[in-house]
Amino acid sequence: MNHQQRNRSGGDGPGPEAPERRTTFTAFGLQAEAQPLEPGLHVVATPIGNLGDISLRALGTLAAADAIIAEDTRVTRVLLAHYGITTPLVAYHEHNAAVVRPHLLARLEAGAKLALVSDAGTPLVSDPGFKLVAETVAAGFKVTSAPGASAVLAALVVAGLPTDRFFFEGFLPQKGAARRGRIGEIAAVPGTLVFFESPRRLADMLADLAVVLGDREAAVARELTKFYENVRRGRLNDLAAQYAQEDAPRGEIVVLVAPPGTEIATLGEADLDERLRIAMQKHSVKDAASLIAAETGMKRRDVYARAIALVSEQPLETPADKTGGGG
Repeated sequence: MNHQQRNRSGGDGPGPEAPERRTTFTAFGLQAEAQPLEPGLHVVATPIGNLGDISLRALGTLAAADAIIAEDTRVTRVLLAHYGITTPLVAYHEHNAAVVRPHLLARLEAGAKLALVSDAGTPLVSDPGFKLVAETVAAGFKVTSAPGASAVLAALVVAGLPTDRFFFEGFLPQKGAARRGRIGEIAAVPGTLVFFESPRRLADMLADLAVVLGDREAAVARELTKFYENVRRGRLNDLAAQYAQEDAPRGEIVVLVAPPGTEIATLGEADLDERLRIAMQKHSVKDAASLIAAETGMKRRDVYARAIALVSEQPLETPADKTGGGG
């Protein structure tokens, strides 16, 4: 029976490297014994800040694994110590992945039960785990997921922006020209855009988003699930101006931008007048003002006031109820 058959059926047991052993973790002041794992690679989501945001299944998986593959063992060791887990750690990051990966695959060939974690959140989201999972799948070993926390989803549900469609970009290029170029490539995506960004580049990144995307609704989520969690919402121009005047914020940052069609059009008075004149040929003043306000993001009362001024300056042939009963 080959390793593909063994890992799918479990008929050959865990293999020589992974003898059954008693494994425990501690939660809510109680010690629990983890259930045995099947051989293979177990992708485990860990908290993004609050250590309480981890599932019992994830704790059991980490406790029962033969080894935990971690992006930064120092970070993961804090989590393990909190829950009384003593499973050995293996460092796996962008600098050593090519060297370590073959050894991990050899351990899987021997029947090992390995758990993969990132520094925080769900592995493979902006970390080097993808190639390990891809090669594990290609080799025929079992890959399972213990789902949980994700900074992307945590930010999306508190931003107040559309959630029916979203596009996760991750980190944009660091240099301004390349960053603006990439923003332009995804400008037409019909969903909320989600980015990661470092504190020191945040103000410049927001300014570039405003230049390329227009003044869309946006949100900056910082330190999610932690004591100093903060979500700042507003238009891109306003957010860029605010962060440009402040010291670089601390912590992990997620930036979210509303889909196309929510940006404020920067209209000059002549452009606004022209659009109002065209709209008022088919609609009442009230309805025309509402339409133009919706299209541009301008305040309705301002657009309505300008429409009334246009009618006063030069009577227009509008529908009979052209003033529509006030603002």
